[in-house]
Amino acid sequence: MKRFFTLLTLCVATISSLYAQKSYSLSSPDGALTATVSTGNATTYSVALEGKTILQPSTVALTLTDGTTIGSGKVKRIVRGNHNEVITPKFYFKSAIEDNYNSLTVEYRDRSAIEFRAYNDGVAYRITTDRKEGYTVKDELAQFNFGSNYKCWVAYANLTGTKRDKYFTSFENTYNNIALTEVSDSRLALSPAVVDVDGVKVLIAESDTENYPGMFLHNPDKSTSLKGHFAPVPNEVKVGGHNKLQGIVLSRHDYIAQCSGKSNFPWRVVVVAKNDSELAGTDMVYRLASPSRVENTDWIVPGKVAWEWWNHWGLTGVDFEAGVNTATYKAYIDFAADYGVEYVILDEGWAAKYKNNLLDVVPEIDLEHIVDYAAQKGVGIILWAGYNAFNADIEGVCRHYAAMGVKGFKIDFMDRDDQPMMAFYYRAAEACAKHKLLVDFHGCAKPAGMNRTYPNVINFEAVFGLEQMKWSKTTVDHMAYDVTMPFIRMVAGPIDYTQGAMRNATKSNYRPVKHEPMSQGTRCHQLAAYAVFYSPLSMLCDSPSAYRKESECAEFIASVPTVWDETVVLDGKIGEYVVTARRKGNTWYIGGMTNWTARTLEVDLSQILAEGNYTADMFRDGANAHRIASDYKREKITLPASRKLTVYLAPGGGFMMRVVQ
Repeated sequence: MKRFFTLLTLCVATISSLYAQKSYSLSSPDGALTATVSTGNATTYSVALEGKTILQPSTVALTLTDGTTIGSGKVKRIVRGNHNEVITPKFYFKSAIEDNYNSLTVEYRDRSAIEFRAYNDGVAYRITTDRKEGYTVKDELAQFNFGSNYKCWVAYANLTGTKRDKYFTSFENTYNNIALTEVSDSRLALSPAVVDVDGVKVLIAESDTENYPGMFLHNPDKSTSLKGHFAPVPNEVKVGGHNKLQGIVLSRHDYIAQCSGKSNFPWRVVVVAKNDSELAGTDMVYRLASPSRVENTDWIVPGKVAWEWWNHWGLTGVDFEAGVNTATYKAYIDFAADYGVEYVILDEGWAAKYKNNLLDVVPEIDLEHIVDYAAQKGVGIILWAGYNAFNADIEGVCRHYAAMGVKGFKIDFMDRDDQPMMAFYYRAAEACAKHKLLVDFHGCAKPAGMNRTYPNVINFEAVFGLEQMKWSKTTVDHMAYDVTMPFIRMVAGPIDYTQGAMRNATKSNYRPVKHEPMSQGTRCHQLAAYAVFYSPLSMLCDSPSAYRKESECAEFIASVPTVWDETVVLDGKIGEYVVTARRKGNTWYIGGMTNWTARTLEVDLSQILAEGNYTADMFRDGANAHRIASDYKREKITLPASRKLTVYLAPGGGFMMRVVQ
């Protein structure tokens, strides 16, 4: 009899467990992707492509400081839905975005929920709560489990200015192509990151990170998994860092966020691409972000910017000493007006040093005169602003300079993505939108859809851009980075890369020169960046004097649009090469670039061009570009009936063309 009751107890326990653990299937609209969501003691999800598991069961959970765990409670109900609409952004790399997904929402009895969405190009989920009172999040468990030791591409957070706080970073670094088990157990990796699952590319990203820390990735146990990691809320912060413009965190709390009762947490995004080109062309992060909060966007004008900091105010042939002074900026304005460049930026130096007061302009600058002079020439002025100085009086600074006629701010040296700093990004964006000011976030966290929510936030750095060539060692491989980043970092959003160098160097000739910098790679590699890279506010990093000497190249890049009606990544392989086509109106711009390996590419324009007669204005690497990187050839050609071109790219080379019918 005792044995009977023991068996009965085991059967009841097994049956209870079976009832507790339930699984639900969610498919993408085209049926190729399937997410399996399991609930019970924990909530997990897995992802399969055409029946093959891409992402193994991975746990979703939030732990609160009161001891509760969101994601492991009793399920109230399962809600299914679908959605299909067209988003029409005004400032993006396409004019129409198909937002088509199926959804499955797990609602728990503790007034929380997890919504899963399956798109044709990936799966995403977010946690929401609808509690009556606020709460504190101790940590979030965001797992990305893989079934084998696949290769991945990760960039580690670089420490900027202090080793006491591992979360203090400029979010700029080159990529490592390593096995999952080789990912450092002591360093934080930046998201997005990419894992190669037997040729299928899986990108891990996030979207809609409002009032919540951004997601790093790490592998603390040397497994085949990546896990989310989040900066705790700062406790002590002092003014310090570069010219006392930064907030230096001295200590942090043991929790990552304080939340109101009703909260929408960020989307965790898993993009699934059958090939590298598909990956580079996805817009999933933008789709998942909150819609625009700026009603009238007519005043937002993307464009090019003449920029002085990279070329160190490098004017020649003038009768005054170039530097941070009125005469220099008038010369930059003259250049911008002559070449149809929309803006000139005044970078660091125009406001008094160390005072963190943006209303205190140095005596060498007559700012009102500069703004008026630029306006008369049809050029807008953008002002650089350090974080502490801008944060000290956001409303006052915006009101004052908007009234003067300034068009926007380049806000720099945040170097954090903890909850208070993420709140600052949104607060700054809102204040600037109120006063019709553009924002270029520099020294910032990577984008996560804010450019949809606040379209006046037109650019983000968080990229290992051309400024690195002012000081990087010769061992730094910028060419490999240029053909890796478009498949990873740029999927998150626009980049303030600052291309356009007219002094170009081969691999053996490159060296860092701070005041007369050069680029790695060829001239045509630099020209191609204006099509391959997406920057609605796109810098011309070299000096007016250099551009006037190289007028043929300068006139061409100044004419390239910065926002687009259509984008197609024609070809590419992460870390090796990329070819991108972008259309504005009836005109296509196609750019291609390679790493330090020379290669011959067949560019198949039949992917974008219907049958017909087309002509191309083309810049290609010159016959001697392998040893003189500035060598190029410009030619006008008629496209063959096949609409296929064979193009040779020198080491570190590229090509750029404009195609019309």
